[in-house]
Amino acid sequence: MSERIVVVGGGLGGVRSAERLREMGFDGQITILSAERHLPYHRPCLSKQIITGEWHPDDSLLSFSGDLDAEWRLNSPALHLDPKKQSVWVPGGEEIKYDGMIIATGVDAKAMGGAPRHDPRVHVLRTLDDAVAIRKNIRQSQGLVAVIGGGFIGCELACSVRHMGRDVALIVRSPALLGGVVGDKIGKKITEAHIHHGVRLATGVGIKHWVRQPGGIGIHLSDGQVFFASCVVLAVGAAPAVDWLRGSGLDISDGVLCDATNHVVGAENIVACGDVARWPNMRFNGALRRVEHWLNAVEGGRAAAENLLVGRNHAKTYTPVPRFWTEQYGMRVQGAGLPVLGTDTTDVNGLTGFIANGKLVGIVGLEQPGRIITETPELFRQNKVEESLTVWTQPAEETKVAAAPESLPTTAIPVPEPVAARASSVPPSVSSSMSPPLQRRRHSRSRPEMVRVGGGRARP
Repeated sequence: MSERIVVVGGGLGGVRSAERLREMGFDGQITILSAERHLPYHRPCLSKQIITGEWHPDDSLLSFSGDLDAEWRLNSPALHLDPKKQSVWVPGGEEIKYDGMIIATGVDAKAMGGAPRHDPRVHVLRTLDDAVAIRKNIRQSQGLVAVIGGGFIGCELACSVRHMGRDVALIVRSPALLGGVVGDKIGKKITEAHIHHGVRLATGVGIKHWVRQPGGIGIHLSDGQVFFASCVVLAVGAAPAVDWLRGSGLDISDGVLCDATNHVVGAENIVACGDVARWPNMRFNGALRRVEHWLNAVEGGRAAAENLLVGRNHAKTYTPVPRFWTEQYGMRVQGAGLPVLGTDTTDVNGLTGFIANGKLVGIVGLEQPGRIITETPELFRQNKVEESLTVWTQPAEETKVAAAPESLPTTAIPVPEPVAARASSVPPSVSSSMSPPLQRRRHSRSRPEMVRVGGGRARP
């Protein structure tokens, strides 16, 4: 019987990891469990082209290798994992055995205490269906659209709503948009752009209470302001999608705890990637953290697949320099590194540089893609991988993390020679991987008969 690798999560990280398995010569069965009814799609467009109607939902579908030859189980979320039995359960009580697993479940939109989430006019934005529902609500109503949250998604949503010609209020608990992630100078320019385009901005406020009425929802703020909205979108952050791992014995206190090679701590033959993985990046002090960026799902998914195949003892550390971007009112903000680590800022050839312990740990630029490309290698140079550290460590500041596990037996899933793993620390091209192409995307698959919905029969 051939080996089976189960990929839990049908998004970007899951499909890119599955592609890498095939590239490395894995010829066993790949089963992809997805909680969604859609094939993988381009998530960054949800707050932009899908909301505005510029793209049809089908335009958002990701392209992937025609040689993937995977069994897609749509509408089949993983419900429970038993690492000792190497089994995962899906709806209907079906038990699926695996020889290797890649966890790529991503994150879910955070709930907001007190918000009337059962009201059909109150939304979150995480999935394609969420975006379609928001767009429908906006088009079928009149009046104000209220967006709660001033991060990337909240700001992009406000921009998209203004593009549609609708009034929008952006309600933010922090005193500045983007939470200072991009630096004060760029953050101020983004704030000014929202005001210039007519966004009603309320910063540094909380929500005292909500009043549901037939014509809309009243939002009473801590500073005395009251907004009356026909549509509300909660964009207050995300939480790792790990509920299905409760009772598995794994550390899921903030995502799935991994070592520096993205092998899951406390389990054999399981790796994790993307937003859900919490691992020590040895390029940036080795502290445990998650990275919720598009490119991390791509690079992390590929690296996790490589390390799963070669086994824990031969795996390479995953030490990326993260990159991110946002586009609002035609202005493109791009960043690299981990600006959140910065304790001070400086000018880096016209970019905002973030400094920690005398080293450059992040850069952010507004409409300066060329400089971002030329300065990103400096982040690699100043932040060398700390080879002297073990592949998993418990930093002093980590108090909720389980103690380092005992050595686990390592079983490598056979990979045909002469293919070798290459969990690269440096991406092959910063310029080509800075952001996904914005052209319309179509999916492809080599064996339509392998696509299945839930536990039902295969359908063409």
